[in-house]
Amino acid sequence: MKKVTRRWPVGVFLLTAMMMAYSCSTVPITGRKQLNLVSDAEMMSMSFSQYDQFLKENKLSTDKEQTEMVKRVGKRIAAAVEKYMTDNGYAAHIKDFAWEFNLVDEDVPNAWCMPGGKVVFYTGILPLTKDEEGLAVVMGHEIAHAVAKHGNERMSHEMGVQMGGAALSVALNEKPEETKAIYMAAFGLGSQVGFMLPYSRTHETEADKMGLIFMAMAGYNPEAAVPFWKRMAASGGQKPPEFLSTHPADETRVKNLQAYMPEALKYYKK
Repeated sequence: MKKVTRRWPVGVFLLTAMMMAYSCSTVPITGRKQLNLVSDAEMMSMSFSQYDQFLKENKLSTDKEQTEMVKRVGKRIAAAVEKYMTDNGYAAHIKDFAWEFNLVDEDVPNAWCMPGGKVVFYTGILPLTKDEEGLAVVMGHEIAHAVAKHGNERMSHEMGVQMGGAALSVALNEKPEETKAIYMAAFGLGSQVGFMLPYSRTHETEADKMGLIFMAMAGYNPEAAVPFWKRMAASGGQKPPEFLSTHPADETRVKNLQAYMPEALKYYKK
């Protein structure tokens, strides 16, 4: 029987490789090169829609003082981000951001920032942040994920593997459920060992560094980051090995923060 050689996987590989070569961008502050196959316009549209839907389905906190603190810290760090990006030639990276900060009434120690500056804090994280500076640690970190376009990068890698680098608009039209799953995975709601997890650890470390700079520029002491992450570590239960986790091990995170602190402190003015 004549052996049949399947050539299409090579073509798909070459196409994806070419797209990766011509679709790289640079992360502000760290200078790391990243793959970006998803346009900002597509990502923003999807993000804003998902954010609005989330707010409709979840209860906002009625605690006026806590809500105002989240909004105040968010606005200060957003202003610092805009200044840094403008001063360093990255203004185009955030030109379409529409900052929004909300506190959701749920006992979950979490916070996140979607592309475009759409931020949510959960009331469950406030006992760990303790004060405004602790909250600024988390705010700077989560905003850094959006500024560094980590969501775009994760989606780009997954779409490159699963869909051969198809445009988001095409993917949404032809495979809406698969595309939505990729979007959810891009924000840490699903991943796999080996391929995606190392990028997640890179993103977390990068967001830590960038977050220190942003909070320092906003007038918050970046040294508050170390005790905050120690409190987070103490609040958790049994942790998985670092190679199975999307986050750096607690001791690794603290060590990295301490190593980068002298640079961050250069931006801090009381």
